[in-house]
Amino acid sequence: MSSWRDQILKEFTPKAARLTLVADPDGLLLEEGILEGIRERGFELIPFEDHIAFRYAYESKFRSRWDRGEHTDLVVVLRSPASDLSGLPYDLLQAGRRLSFNLGDIFPNLSYPVVTALDRGDLDALYEAQKRHAPGQLGDNATKEFVLRHVFEIAPELIKQPSDLLRVLLRRHYRSQRIPTVQDERFIQLLRQRTLFDDWPLETLVSDREAFFAFLQERWPIFLDREATKGASGVREDEKSYSLAIEGPVDLPFDHHDIRVYIDNLFVDGLLHSVSHDHAGTLSKTWVGIGVRTAPIEDRSRRLGKLLDSLQTSIPADDARHTDWFHFARGWAELILLMNEQPDAVLGETNEHAKSLQAQVDAGFVAWLFKRFAGLVNLPPAPPVMLHHLPRFLARQVGEDRNAKIALIVVDGLAMDQWLVVRSALASRQPGFRFREQAVFAWIPSLTSASRQAAFAGKAPIFFPNSIQTTDKEPALWAQFWADQGFAPNEVVYIKGLGDGSLGTVSEALSHPKARVAGLVVDKVDKIMHGMEMGIAGMHNQVCQWAGQPYLNALLDLILDRGFRVYLTSDHGNVEAEGCGRPAEGAIADLRGERVRIYPDAALRGKVKKRFPAALEWDPVGLPEDYLALLAPARQAFVQEKQRTVSHGGISVEELIVPLVQIERRGE
Repeated sequence: MSSWRDQILKEFTPKAARLTLVADPDGLLLEEGILEGIRERGFELIPFEDHIAFRYAYESKFRSRWDRGEHTDLVVVLRSPASDLSGLPYDLLQAGRRLSFNLGDIFPNLSYPVVTALDRGDLDALYEAQKRHAPGQLGDNATKEFVLRHVFEIAPELIKQPSDLLRVLLRRHYRSQRIPTVQDERFIQLLRQRTLFDDWPLETLVSDREAFFAFLQERWPIFLDREATKGASGVREDEKSYSLAIEGPVDLPFDHHDIRVYIDNLFVDGLLHSVSHDHAGTLSKTWVGIGVRTAPIEDRSRRLGKLLDSLQTSIPADDARHTDWFHFARGWAELILLMNEQPDAVLGETNEHAKSLQAQVDAGFVAWLFKRFAGLVNLPPAPPVMLHHLPRFLARQVGEDRNAKIALIVVDGLAMDQWLVVRSALASRQPGFRFREQAVFAWIPSLTSASRQAAFAGKAPIFFPNSIQTTDKEPALWAQFWADQGFAPNEVVYIKGLGDGSLGTVSEALSHPKARVAGLVVDKVDKIMHGMEMGIAGMHNQVCQWAGQPYLNALLDLILDRGFRVYLTSDHGNVEAEGCGRPAEGAIADLRGERVRIYPDAALRGKVKKRFPAALEWDPVGLPEDYLALLAPARQAFVQEKQRTVSHGGISVEELIVPLVQIERRGE
């Protein structure tokens, strides 16, 4: 077989049975490629997790159709021990054919515990390596080393000098590659067998992305000092004069050819930041110039040109994984920030390049979403991929540590580029903050009532059809989720309307001795957006002013002081758009947003689409059947023609990929 997926997909022949029950202990059916393959064969899939939510979807979408004599290809997936479907209701067991799949069948010669720890997206490389190398029966350590070499391209025996280790860590952390803890531990164990890296804090640098880049950032000025004194006589500064927060070697071989290839991208993507230097004039003319601060306009222009070139070559392909888009979105946010810092100073040629790139990105992202978005909905919640995964992701943390307290801050309307503005303002006020950055997908359409509500409900919008037009039920949905996890009402906090003013309500609620989980809504950015007439540059300016004021800083301090782990996210981003005209539709739309219209049936939506042929009809993926979205064309809005607005509801990268950030204090 050419892929491990073939072994599973061959079991899904359309019309074989209207109901298929699958025992899937390793979550194989929830992998993106499998989900796409199953959907292409006409099957629909429902995981059996929440009994009540499942019963609602099952009865409303499938049983009713069977009663009318219609055929469906429904797959019900149970994450149970292999072959054991006894946790399913009796009526399903009577009606369905039964299947089971597990990783042990696909990788019979490899250690099952080691393979199950892998991200499902890494199984392609492992399957290919198993076919090519036919390794025979391997134990735990041998499997770990096989995986390190063939999946993560790490050969520990070839790491013989600091540049070798730096190259491996750069490749891993630049890509935000997730490697299981068991693999990291084996890698460190093998490195520690030699004395070469005794003074390296490997346990930190190998697994902690933020700490690794902080380690590089601290040593970059030291390297520049060495570069500046090359060939000059005089006494070198004593190494002890450098104050370093992260221990380890002081001199790093940034100039080694294997490391130099990363330097431009690290500074261009904002992972490292340029620094001032006494010899900036000389250094800026060499290969280290991207990391040396000179004239702000020249620095920005140079970085902008390199970032455009980098993004141009890294637009994810049609079959890309969601993590590729997450990685791209981070660089895209940096580009938006740079383009809008001083828009008048951006050269016409650069502007044209950016517009052309934007059109390519918009088209590529839309094509990918139509193909892959449905598969994201049912992915496992760790790591979270969509907003409705967050409560289950947080519940796992509380389950692992019964003393843990968790706060989820949803900053309504905060786009990824605006998060970069907020982060900069917070870091300047509190250098002790550490930001562990990820990303998640908002819901389509990217509206507060669907997306933010899903973030607090822990469920797809199809499961709250009666409140999908409003956010009034959020407190009840949040409380219900945690009640299902065994939490008492006085352990759960929900507060909205935050962003300025007094923090008394928050302080009182979080000071309650029983408070364990808090959901907090900050709506200031959304208010800024809905009054914005100065485009994205104006958004950045006002968000920067707000984040620079004491409120947000004080809110984070308050939550951290009360012993809560803090996660900050957003329900949707925003985009600058130009009016393409208002649909003259009277009262037929259930919701009239600037970037989306919602209709109760397909005929009404089709009628309006005739006037706006470039608008996109979005199937109700994870949405109620009568919640039919018509999405405005790329970079356009359903407002007066030529009018410019900042709004949301559509499916641009800026609207749909939002930040998820754990905020900590260093040393805690």
